[in-house]
Amino acid sequence: MVLLGAGLALLGGAAARPAAADDLGDESSFAIDPRLEELLRRAGAATGPVPVPLWRHRDAELQARLEALVSRLGLRPAARRGALALAMVDLQDLGRPRVAAVNGDHMMYAASLPKIAVLLAAFEKIARGELRLDAELRDHLERMIRDSSNASATHVMHRVGKRFIAEVLLSPRYRLYDPARGGGLWVGKDYARAGLWMRDPLHQLSHGATALQVARFYTMLARDELVSPRYSRMMKRMLGRTSIEHKFVRGLRAVRPRAAIYRKSGSWRGWHSDSALVEHEDGRYVAVALSASPQGGRWLPQLIVGMDAIISEYEAETRLPAVALPGPGELRRAAR
Repeated sequence: MVLLGAGLALLGGAAARPAAADDLGDESSFAIDPRLEELLRRAGAATGPVPVPLWRHRDAELQARLEALVSRLGLRPAARRGALALAMVDLQDLGRPRVAAVNGDHMMYAASLPKIAVLLAAFEKIARGELRLDAELRDHLERMIRDSSNASATHVMHRVGKRFIAEVLLSPRYRLYDPARGGGLWVGKDYARAGLWMRDPLHQLSHGATALQVARFYTMLARDELVSPRYSRMMKRMLGRTSIEHKFVRGLRAVRPRAAIYRKSGSWRGWHSDSALVEHEDGRYVAVALSASPQGGRWLPQLIVGMDAIISEYEAETRLPAVALPGPGELRRAAR
């Protein structure tokens, strides 16, 4: 059973797969690529430190406020049945994030949101010198993120390789798909009717995510820890140029017209998701929402407005006041 407030626990995914298997075509076959079996086994048995372990930074007050927002919006039943997953990370102090989540480890179908994994893998391959960031590739990367182009996403996936994408997600460097944490980001199929390679091993999703793993991606992005500082900034610029002004963007533009929003959303039939790093004068935070409901498109603008208010109020309450340090003259007089 998926419980409200159990967002930091390991959750199963029996109900995570959509009734129709893919956003652009139903392919019912499922098989593990034998070349990845050893990698998956190692990932499942990994005991080393997890980069940016958001699970260890749960903030009780932030958690209470997020759960109150869910209740206030009438979304507690959706959360209880596993149709809603949320993560929120206060980045007032980049080195000490404060985290709240509802069903944070519950993996769900996320449509186009996992294109952020394709973006990361492409820049990993560029950094290794195995892929050239020419004008054509840059254009496809930008259209994949800015316009959520399925054709561009599929083009990039073919140039990068689906197996390489999985290797990056499973790697100790990122662990953005972690069997010990219920899964995470996964892209195992072209964004097209054909092109199935491998569904995620835990839930058989072609394009999936958990809220906390997506939040880890954006937290590492904010800290310039994806690939390299230079490539983190390039990815951030691409994520900041969306042409699709719905869900989180629509909600935030109404209350924070000057906020910087770095985001990727996803939609297919009854599945709606959004994710963003948000920066404005009253706060800096990550917000992620995954939903499995035809009403999800209506929920997400309300959720981001509520989460923004929580972060702004919480940061104002907890921000340390600036202290004027004494100048050299004052120090000399005090020493006499």
